[in-house]
Amino acid sequence: MCCVSLQVANQTLHTDRPDLPDCFQLSVLSWLPCIYLWVVFPIYLFYLKRNNRGYIMMSIMNRFKTVFGLLLWIVCWTDLFYTFHELRQGHTQPPIYFVTPLVLGMTMLLATFLIQFERLRGVQSSGVLFIFWFLSVLCSIVPFRSKILQASKESEVTDKLRFTTFYFYFALVVCELVLCCFNEKPPLFSNVVTDPNPCPETTAGFLSTITFWWFTRMAIKGYRMPLEAKDLWSMNPRDSSKVMVPKLLKEWEKEQSKAKSEPNLSSQAVYSKPPPKTTNHIVGEGGGESSPEEAEVLLSNQKAAPHQPSFLRALIKAFGPYFLIGSAYKVLQDVITFVNPQLLRMLISFTKQKGVPDWWGYSLAFLMFFTAFLQTLILHRHFQYCFVTGMNVRTAIIGAIYRKALVITNAAKRSSTVGEVVNLMSVDAQRFMDLTTFLNMLWSAPLQIVLALYFLWQNLGPSVLAGVAVMVMLIPFNAVIAMKTRAYQVEQMQYKDARIKLMNEILNGIKVLKLYAWENSFKEKVLTIRQKELNVLRKTAYLGALSTMAWTSAPFLVALTTFAVYVTVDENNVLDAEKAFVSLSLFNILRFPLNMLPQVISSMVQASVSLKRIQSFLSHDELDPHAVERKNTGTEFSVAVINGKFTWAKEDPAVLHNINVMVPQGSLLAVVGHVGCGKSSLISALLGEMEKLEGDVSVRGSVAYVPQQAWIQNATLRDNILFGKPYNEQKYTCVLEACALTPDLEVLPGGDMTEIGEKGINLSGGQRQRVSLARALYSDTDVYLLDDPLSAVDAHVAKHIFDNLIGPEGLLKGKTRILVTHGISFLPQVDNIMVMVEGRVSEMGSYQELLSQNGAFAEFLRNYSLEDIIEEDEATDEIIEDGELFPEDALSNHTDMADNEPAINEAKRNFIRQISILSADGENPKSRSVRRHGCSQRKHSEQQEKHKPHEKQKLIQAETAETGRVKAKVYLEYIKAVGPLLSVFICFLYGCQSAASIGANIWLSQWTNDASNNQTQENVHMRVGVYAALGIAQGILVMISSFTLAMGNIGAAKKLHNNLLVNKLHTPQSFFDTTPIGRIINRFSKDIYIIDEALPATVLMLLGTVFVSLSTIIVIISSTPIFAVVIAPLAFIYIFVQRFYVATSRQLKRLESVSRSPIYSHFSETVTGCSVIRAYGRHSAFILMSDMKVDDNQKSYYPGIVSNRWLGVRIEFIGNCIVLFAALFAVTGKENLNPGLVGLSVSYALQVTMSLNWMVRMSSDLENNIVAVERVKEYSETKTEAPWEVEDKKPPPEWPMEGNVEFHDYSVRYREGLDLVLKRLTLNVKGGEKIGIVGRTGAGKSSMTLCLFRLLEAAAGEITVDEVKIAEIGLHDLRSKLTIIPQEPVLFSGTLRMNLDPFERYSDEEVWKALEHSHLQKFVSNQPAKLELECAEGGENLSVGQRQLVCLARALLRKTRILILDEATAAIDLETDDLIQSTIRTQFEDCTVFTIAHRLNTIMDYTRVLVLDKGQIAEFDTPTNLISQRGIFYSMAKDAGLTQ
Repeated sequence: MCCVSLQVANQTLHTDRPDLPDCFQLSVLSWLPCIYLWVVFPIYLFYLKRNNRGYIMMSIMNRFKTVFGLLLWIVCWTDLFYTFHELRQGHTQPPIYFVTPLVLGMTMLLATFLIQFERLRGVQSSGVLFIFWFLSVLCSIVPFRSKILQASKESEVTDKLRFTTFYFYFALVVCELVLCCFNEKPPLFSNVVTDPNPCPETTAGFLSTITFWWFTRMAIKGYRMPLEAKDLWSMNPRDSSKVMVPKLLKEWEKEQSKAKSEPNLSSQAVYSKPPPKTTNHIVGEGGGESSPEEAEVLLSNQKAAPHQPSFLRALIKAFGPYFLIGSAYKVLQDVITFVNPQLLRMLISFTKQKGVPDWWGYSLAFLMFFTAFLQTLILHRHFQYCFVTGMNVRTAIIGAIYRKALVITNAAKRSSTVGEVVNLMSVDAQRFMDLTTFLNMLWSAPLQIVLALYFLWQNLGPSVLAGVAVMVMLIPFNAVIAMKTRAYQVEQMQYKDARIKLMNEILNGIKVLKLYAWENSFKEKVLTIRQKELNVLRKTAYLGALSTMAWTSAPFLVALTTFAVYVTVDENNVLDAEKAFVSLSLFNILRFPLNMLPQVISSMVQASVSLKRIQSFLSHDELDPHAVERKNTGTEFSVAVINGKFTWAKEDPAVLHNINVMVPQGSLLAVVGHVGCGKSSLISALLGEMEKLEGDVSVRGSVAYVPQQAWIQNATLRDNILFGKPYNEQKYTCVLEACALTPDLEVLPGGDMTEIGEKGINLSGGQRQRVSLARALYSDTDVYLLDDPLSAVDAHVAKHIFDNLIGPEGLLKGKTRILVTHGISFLPQVDNIMVMVEGRVSEMGSYQELLSQNGAFAEFLRNYSLEDIIEEDEATDEIIEDGELFPEDALSNHTDMADNEPAINEAKRNFIRQISILSADGENPKSRSVRRHGCSQRKHSEQQEKHKPHEKQKLIQAETAETGRVKAKVYLEYIKAVGPLLSVFICFLYGCQSAASIGANIWLSQWTNDASNNQTQENVHMRVGVYAALGIAQGILVMISSFTLAMGNIGAAKKLHNNLLVNKLHTPQSFFDTTPIGRIINRFSKDIYIIDEALPATVLMLLGTVFVSLSTIIVIISSTPIFAVVIAPLAFIYIFVQRFYVATSRQLKRLESVSRSPIYSHFSETVTGCSVIRAYGRHSAFILMSDMKVDDNQKSYYPGIVSNRWLGVRIEFIGNCIVLFAALFAVTGKENLNPGLVGLSVSYALQVTMSLNWMVRMSSDLENNIVAVERVKEYSETKTEAPWEVEDKKPPPEWPMEGNVEFHDYSVRYREGLDLVLKRLTLNVKGGEKIGIVGRTGAGKSSMTLCLFRLLEAAAGEITVDEVKIAEIGLHDLRSKLTIIPQEPVLFSGTLRMNLDPFERYSDEEVWKALEHSHLQKFVSNQPAKLELECAEGGENLSVGQRQLVCLARALLRKTRILILDEATAAIDLETDDLIQSTIRTQFEDCTVFTIAHRLNTIMDYTRVLVLDKGQIAEFDTPTNLISQRGIFYSMAKDAGLTQ
């Protein structure tokens, strides 16, 4: 074809001015770009047809591109016609001169077509064309140079036309390439235009996309100031829940229907009903989420059908294609990885040969750089695809689980707790996300291993097998270590949980611990657990050191065995630089896949477990949406049940039998019956929440539902009431009035815009119930189902609500109402009463009819006899008179309303603290009018006082989130905790280890130089021996250094935790009143966990990478000193990039973790309230809310992924530059370098990229994690209370003998800056007196007791007990001599014995005696464990009364001269109360007793009564004298009905 003899070698390789023959230029070089474009064209065309983004308007740039394309076609064909012209002239040219211009011309036309087609399809920047123009320019450079060389050689141009056309062609191609770098405008009608903060990725050009340049803007912004949520870009539409979730659900539904359509005959599946036509899934905006409602299969053998729908298949179908693109990149990258060792071989052989032209070395250096750079770009594209897939999988799984949770049946709900389902969302979805990133390693690792072995075999022959054998042996070693580590982790988690649980209890009961002076006992308990935890950590550290050693020495050991075998097997085998260093670089490549494989496999195992869990959850039965007829049938009954039989789960027995109910339009039906007779179940049945076995249910019109336990969202009060309905002020105020909520709004800090905590924590039980009623009332529906809404509120509030809302005169008259109730007083006013007995309707009719029938209803009334009602009313009145119902009690009465999780109680407590400023009425909005005239003035002034503290300070300070850089001081603190000497020693060890490693490699390069000097045989053994010694020394040093480091870290962790714990136990009570417990617990759990585990790992990696990078630079400089020149600019760029990255990624991580928890809390809220959500028909709104929360979270996660890619590309570019310069300088200094040194420096340079990358990541992690040290430190240095023991002021051991207590001019305040609570009290109490302390709420009664214990320190004045000033002695000396029986009985988890006597000071007989006196002996001796009876957390497994008695037993055991009794406000059952009172009278008759009384009858026989009012003594005398004085005490006694 060319008629040119191929003297290529002579023309190119062996001259200083190389050139390629014309034929090669015309054929290969011209055709390369064309072949590329024609191969890619069909695939690209298919892609463009599928993806249309709308067309782009013709721009000037586009016109230029098109014109240039046409010109190129003309230029190419000019050549063609000129060849024909020459043919006519008789100059015959070879065929290549016809073919090439023809092909080129066609290709240019194709390129021009693509330019226009892309514009119509909305492609803003084309990668395909960019690569084409780039290749064209690359390939034209050679002819460009050679044409000039020829012309200069022959001093004139022979072929003038072709010469000219070529330069035209070259200029046009370069123009096209330049134009291709710029972006087109976004397509018309694209969302980029409408979006306020679009992600620049969609509009980024090709170059910007592959180098992630578009992220730079955010990196700069994040560096200038901490990023905030508003700076984040919106999600790409294709990654949003709106697109992703339906995509997965569509595939999953296909799977389900496929599983359904192959009915399995063997298990006799019985279809209970045909699949109804309508859908049960909510059609979101995506519209694609409808699901064929599955026919419910009742399996006779209770097993699931063998053919289950496969969730995995659904995932693969939904996300596989996108993921495969990433995999394609991975294949490319794997292949390119192996190019560099080959180039290294050529470079080493180049330095060996004499007389090779220099340009060859330079081109090799640049080729190395280019392949490394290409590899970087491809690798990060692959990661980008994988991470985005992972993110999409997480989005879709969370969405699918959320949608499913709204429609599963109750039976299914019972099989998995809320916590488990939240775990599915958080843990399992996360596992899938983590797996997708490494999934490709499954096939890529074996591929890399096979390729590496192939090249090694070529290099060293069969000796490689020795090395491989070592690798294979290391795998089980690593696996064993991993197994052990995992076992240790589990064990350590258990200790950690136990420790946190204990801490939680300690902090919850801190006040009790202080009052009893029990801190030391509990400190010991925590420290023993902590010690066990640290022991496990230490074991893990041993293992960690081993595995680090295996990981660093593996490549060395492999190299050692291979080389040793290679030189000893055969005398003729010579180890030269090529073989040694190429093998080394291949071994280094091997290291990564070998290490990754076991990890990938273990994470696959975890993911498969997760897969099963998610699959079984998504396969649960769903509620039948047609169980309840909703059509507006023409009857006058708005609710009808005919022959209903209902059950909660198909396999359970029926709960309701034979139910027949007809409720006429607009009537009020009351449902009554004993506890557990099925009243609530009936309501559930009407809502369609139960399985209907037989019969029909129809409900006409819309439904509003008030559950028995109010369900409150974490939103503002107003949102809770509106529940998605538009706001209408008039209607809204009317609703608030009717629900008696107006007075409550006045006391809430933000009125109706107050944020309500999770589960309605900062509302009392009654307020929650009323909000729930208000929601129903506001929704304005046709049918109201009210499940016992009146039980949680006070009697008179209930009456108010019944009259204004539910009853015949209420706002709802005319609507259909079904009311479940226990309140008998309302029954006469309802239209119909239905009495239920054991799941059946026993009778039904009006009040009068039922009374006359004298059946079950009449008996029910007798049980709750009318006297009760009257008494109930009086009691309420009394309490109102007393004004003693302050909010804390309103809450403590309803503890059963909230789940008693510690976290909840904790949060409840915080909110109580916030509301401690509420008015005295708690639940009594009406009390103002009821209260007798005597108090109106008092009331007024009290109100004003109450609101004062509010302006002065917020009770709970917001937690400070760290922003910006961490100060050097924190690092120093940590180094101090590790130990300064130890820290220096650790660095020294790392230095030694690097030195050993460099030494081994330098020795290797000396060894390889033996080959060129032909003195190989004599000293093989010495060479191998020293090499081995150095390498093994390195391994041992690695182990020692990582172990010393771990020990230092554990020591630091121990020290930091001890300081924190000791400080927290010494902290005054006021700190705990203003700091939420969750915040303190967080220091003990999360921050300590980081210091225990995350920090050491980070420090280990950081030190490792720093020393590797340092040793690389040292090696390169030592072999080519000129390299030092380049270090400064590279280091500058490196530090620059690092600072930008760290600042941005740290803030992105924070934003991501902040936006993560709302997803889960919203979900658990939804699960608990799904019956309410369904009843009001709000599922689609809630699904949208969940999707928004997920998208918000992914919005901060996505830039986080990209920031890692951005960093990777830039840092690896620096690494590639190091490779380039190392190679370049090796070429320039070739004369005085031996091949061994070249190999050494370049192979070191090839490794450095990884280390540089990890160094930045780790330094960023270190900054994120070291904050934990700062936070722990902050809480270890808070102000402490007075010392526990003052040696020189110790009171005598038998003090106090008498029990005289004297207050002298005593004043006290709760905290700095607040008003005095007690003002100038002076009183004197003789030993043995019994003093009752009374007064209205807030008069300072409890403060007096706190003062005796010095939980509050005096503001002025002093207290003396038996001539000792209590302010001067140690706190423990004081507190251990006083005894208190506190209001709320606090028990700790542990044995009963520990709860009575944590220091084990008393014998068993004494303990039993105390139990006997406190009337607990019978109960305890009946328990199998006796005194070792385990108390649950908070004493859950004892009744409240029993807990109170345990506290009494504690007091009896201590038996001190002074007893303080803080009477329980919540009226515990009268029986227990009497027991306590009688015990105190008998057992403590010779002690001084102070009783804070809430019920006056207990103190009427006391020696004296102290009446406090606003912190001052109002009256102080014997009860009889006080009554005759007719003062405050008299009015209180009168209110209580004790005097006339």
